[in-house]
Amino acid sequence: MPTFHDPLGDAAEASEALRGLAHASRVFDNPADTYGALGDLLSGVRSLRQVLDQVGSAHLVHRGRAHDDEGDQAAGASEALAAADDLHHAGTLLDGVEERVNAAMTHTGRIAWYAPAQEIDREAVSTEAPRRWLSVVFLQGAEADEVLDLIDRDGPDAAIEHLRNWDYGEETTDAALENGYVYDEPPTGQLDRMATDGDYTLTYNPFMGHVGLLRAHPAAMSDSTIDEMDVVLAREAISGVGPLDANTPRAEVTPVSARAQQASAVVEQDWFAGPARSSGSPGRGLSL
Repeated sequence: MPTFHDPLGDAAEASEALRGLAHASRVFDNPADTYGALGDLLSGVRSLRQVLDQVGSAHLVHRGRAHDDEGDQAAGASEALAAADDLHHAGTLLDGVEERVNAAMTHTGRIAWYAPAQEIDREAVSTEAPRRWLSVVFLQGAEADEVLDLIDRDGPDAAIEHLRNWDYGEETTDAALENGYVYDEPPTGQLDRMATDGDYTLTYNPFMGHVGLLRAHPAAMSDSTIDEMDVVLAREAISGVGPLDANTPRAEVTPVSARAQQASAVVEQDWFAGPARSSGSPGRGLSL
């Protein structure tokens, strides 16, 4: 992990990290991951530009202490000035690198990567129950910085375990439903990162400084499901199970008419409206 105070240790770690990235980036199983990788590389190029300027400045500031191997201070100072000049030139060249990487990232962000045909087929036959995602907590500023530091130190799973303390079960669910913090997919923006552990999904962005935790929630019955129920009820009525006789008293409720009333209730019910709550009782565990 970076020390933020030991230039030798952090330089060695940066070198090791780049060596690992050179090995890992030989193959991208998901080409969409290139966008996030480019974002991190762009940040790294900008940091490297700053490092070169600072190392060059160190040569200038301390050139009075510079000597050659024979103890000649003038020769040592000349070498320090030359090193600072070369480092400044290298930093200027990195400006062009940053521009090109930024342009490449812009183009990559406009690409919609389609899944291979075999994966689409598997999704088509999936029997997994549909889910939506409701917000448990969303942090910005100093609170988010603490969680981002936890992610850097112990990984996303530790952050998920920490943020689960903001989940108060039904109370959090009711608050999210009332305030509309329910999503078909976990909401993410550019450079956002995601990690999932069971029903929880963590979204975080170290560049923008925000962190959010979402929890899976069973999706409501869709309109198509309601339509299918209506068709079934109609078929039962036509087959003679339900009463079509006008003489049948309207107060009499048969099994079919009872199911029809249930279907009507399904249509009228707002499936994402939480139970009635007082306006002065905001849900805990939801940061607005």
